[in-house]
Amino acid sequence: MVGGLIIPGGESSVIDKLSRLVGLAEPITERINEGMPVFGTCAGLIMISDRVNDAIVGQQTFGGLAVAVRRNAFGSQVHSFETELDVPALGPEPVHATFIRAPVVEEVGEDVTVLASLGDGSVVAVQQGALVGTSFHPELSGEVRFHRLFLGLVAQR
Repeated sequence: MVGGLIIPGGESSVIDKLSRLVGLAEPITERINEGMPVFGTCAGLIMISDRVNDAIVGQQTFGGLAVAVRRNAFGSQVHSFETELDVPALGPEPVHATFIRAPVVEEVGEDVTVLASLGDGSVVAVQQGALVGTSFHPELSGEVRFHRLFLGLVAQR
């Protein structure tokens, strides 16, 4: 049995359509509801969110994470950027974050912990139990602390 799942960046509407086409959407949703740890980066964050405020017609998510997100919140590909984020849950050193057509968390449920925000208050990393989501791609800069956090959740399960 799969002990955890990482859903990477990409195009959330394509991940949605393909997962339904090949029959994985329902099993993934069931496993999330059973408590399987999931780490979603960028499009992966969108896929584990309960609501997408600007979803395309018919777009679905696996859900489980009590947040609402907005796709491509920072603009198109040319508006991609990198920044340093304070993530106290991961230690005192800042996290180097790469944002590429990134979503932003617009609403946070009461059981969700905000792990990181930009200087303007935009929420870009969250955790709810075994679900972790980031608007950015930590793997692009070699940042491994979010992955360690995720692996710890898998080991606890």
